Amino acid sequence: MSTAAQAVPPWGTSRLRPFPPAVAVPGVAAEIDPDTQLGIVRDGAGQVVEMGKHGTGTGRETSTSTSPDGQNGADQGSDQEHDSD
Repeated sequence: MSTAAQAVPPWGTSRLRPFPPAVAVPGVAAEIDPDTQLGIVRDGAGQVVEMGKHGTGTGRETSTSTSPDGQNGADQGSDQEHDSD
């Protein structure tokens, strides 16, 4: 019996599988509006299809500052909220 450790493959590699085949949706075309750089989806008749609204992301950050002597400065921390569409 060998004392060398056997190579053990990473856990996730045993779970890998090919993606299922893509299914084309007949009569639908997607394009980019050159002015707004937004995606536009059209149905078989060429009419724009409303894709609905997407949620917005909100991030919160807390930052602290210290003075040169290592003590907390007047700004004990600030919460910053960022909203994006």
